[in-house]
Amino acid sequence: MEARSVDAIPRGKEWQYEPKWDGFRCLLSRDGSHIDLRSKSGEDLTRYFPEIVAAALKLKADRFTLDGEIVVPHGKSFSFDALLQRIHPAASRVKKLSQETPALYLVFDLLATAKQKQLAERPLGERRPALEAFAKANLKGSSFHLSPATTSYPTAKRWLAQSGGGSDGVIAKRIDLPYQAGNRDGMQKIKKFRSADCVIGGFRYATNKIAGRNVVGSLLLGLYDDGGLLHHVGFTSAIKASEKPALTDRLEALIGEPGFTGNAPGGPSRWSTVRSAKWCPLKPKLMIEVCYDHFSGERFRHGTSILRWRPDKAPRQCSFDQLKQKVADPMKLLK
Repeated sequence: MEARSVDAIPRGKEWQYEPKWDGFRCLLSRDGSHIDLRSKSGEDLTRYFPEIVAAALKLKADRFTLDGEIVVPHGKSFSFDALLQRIHPAASRVKKLSQETPALYLVFDLLATAKQKQLAERPLGERRPALEAFAKANLKGSSFHLSPATTSYPTAKRWLAQSGGGSDGVIAKRIDLPYQAGNRDGMQKIKKFRSADCVIGGFRYATNKIAGRNVVGSLLLGLYDDGGLLHHVGFTSAIKASEKPALTDRLEALIGEPGFTGNAPGGPSRWSTVRSAKWCPLKPKLMIEVCYDHFSGERFRHGTSILRWRPDKAPRQCSFDQLKQKVADPMKLLK
């Protein structure tokens, strides 16, 4: 179940509101002694969070599927940087960090239990009470915490105004719909800014060299359309000079055709220069979340700023669909 980015908190009796946590979205399943952690892209996260696995095995219930967010506490907030450090190939490093910076699992949906195997097919208005009962019976005193929810619009506005330090906005969910796996029809996200997850389809070198070598100047951003084509939609050049050499090494290792399979950079433009038309295509392996002020004509109108890398995202999840905003049918709201 994914979220569509919108500008304002939706209002109406059909909405439930929750804080939007700054972590890794994760489906957690237990079947007896087997624990499985899955990212939104379907990647196995189990080996990276042994403390979450251990905590899940201690719960009273031994068969269930939860939807939630993995976060790493840091003081009075959550640290996404510390969370990123956990995705490490070395088992010894993972073990060390699991002890030094143990993660928490924030639960906001219950999709199945031993007695209710098809709970995901029920509307959220039924799943939430079931989750609260599950949490009361199982989660107290563990590394699992029930994420708050409300149907109060003023409370949601307060959460949005107070977002920061691990909560970066508000999630609105339709209480009358079953779990919307694989689409954005039942959930919206609202932040103080607008953001998008993009694929880095290519890059351009900077005009000036650093220590005598060519370094990256800008990253070329792409989004997939419904037909599976990757279109160039803008760029970001907000890269710290100190980070450019290492990032250039990372990018050059992924150089490969075709980069963008739809609209590509370097086309005719009254602003084009010889330098701006040259770019290096990349294999679609790197995903990044950027902040933007306006999107029109299937492009970001201005340059974007980098929020964070998204190793938990699959390339095809970076689509135009996340930017579309649905207009509510007023007649349906009157019924």
